[in-house]
Amino acid sequence: MYSGCFEGGLVMGDPKRISFKCHRIAGGFGKGDVLISQDHICFYQTNPDTGMVIEQNHALEGQSIANKVLIFPGGKGSTVVQGEGLFQLIKKGNAPKAMIIKSPDTVLVTCAVVWKIPLVDQVDEEFYGKVCDNRYIEVDADKGLITLTDNTL
Repeated sequence: MYSGCFEGGLVMGDPKRISFKCHRIAGGFGKGDVLISQDHICFYQTNPDTGMVIEQNHALEGQSIANKVLIFPGGKGSTVVQGEGLFQLIKKGNAPKAMIIKSPDTVLVTCAVVWKIPLVDQVDEEFYGKVCDNRYIEVDADKGLITLTDNTL
């Protein structure tokens, strides 16, 4: 699903930034470092005190989702576990800053709207070939725009 890293682009004359259109699900603006998961996420399987994924054999097991822009296929779990898991992360200040998903589901969408976490989908496939972990990203769900910054240039 994710095959490469952004190595420069052109947005308004800036070779260090590239933008992609997306579809707003839950509005708002979030920015931070990228964290990519190949697996669906159940927020109840994270430690609220650290944001660390504790689900065994998960692609992000042992990594923190706290204050990251999280890119993942979709959510998993019931309304109760998704909502409660995300709420606990928010209470402790360890929720994602924004989320980019491939397959929205009612539970995840509802949680993002209620907890006011920017959530987008329908991103150009080219995006997934340019994005990689630990790169800076901005998600402006209200404008339907994702901007990657190559901070290594």
